[in-house]
Amino acid sequence: MGTLVAVALVALTLDAVSKIIVVAALSDREPIRLLGGLLTLRETRNSGAAFSIGTGYTIIFTLIACAVVAAILRTARNLRSLPWAVCLGLLLGGAVGNLVDRLLRAPAPLKGHVVDWIELPYWPVFNLADSAIVCGGALAVVLAARGLQLDGTRVGDAEPADSSEPAEPDEPAQAAEPGGSRAGADGAGDAGASGREGAADGPQERSAGRGPAGAVPASAGEAGGGDGDFEAHGDVDGGSGAAEAPEGRS
Repeated sequence: MGTLVAVALVALTLDAVSKIIVVAALSDREPIRLLGGLLTLRETRNSGAAFSIGTGYTIIFTLIACAVVAAILRTARNLRSLPWAVCLGLLLGGAVGNLVDRLLRAPAPLKGHVVDWIELPYWPVFNLADSAIVCGGALAVVLAARGLQLDGTRVGDAEPADSSEPAEPDEPAQAAEPGGSRAGADGAGDAGASGREGAADGPQERSAGRGPAGAVPASAGEAGGGDGDFEAHGDVDGGSGAAEAPEGRS
């Protein structure tokens, strides 16, 4: 913003001072020819736009100049580019320079005629404000063609900048995370499957373990059976003894 205002003030000051000198030195005088006639200093009054275009539409061009000044000042709020600041400063200074003539000079406010004084071969008479407008417009075309924006960035620079922002070592790590999580999920699945197989084998082993444990009572039964046999034999013996006893009494 500061650069824009400085350039505009320089352009406006040079234009205003040159017009004051021209009106004082060249009014009602013969033109001054310089450089063998390549440059002529001639004081003229222009009721139209730059380079004497559109004479007779003074009020319309005055309103257009006011709109241009307002648009430049509004655009300057978001300005971050030095070349664009110079460009808009030239446009602003030139527009204000000619607008001052339209507002303050004869024949009436908003209808004032602009002072032109520079004449070149095969070219309309113009002033420094016109030169500032032309230079600013040409610079704007160059900057737009190069893709430079008002905020200082270039068209197409945003996408490569976004793709280069992430650090290169981080990208493989981020890419490896899904694989690692899948590997962890597979490992967890295998562990779960092994756990289920172990849980399934557990009852079989316990049932198998009950088999031998059941065999123990069986063997104990056999042992008990042996005892039973022994008791039976004892009973038999007792019976035989009881049987023998009567025979003894008889």
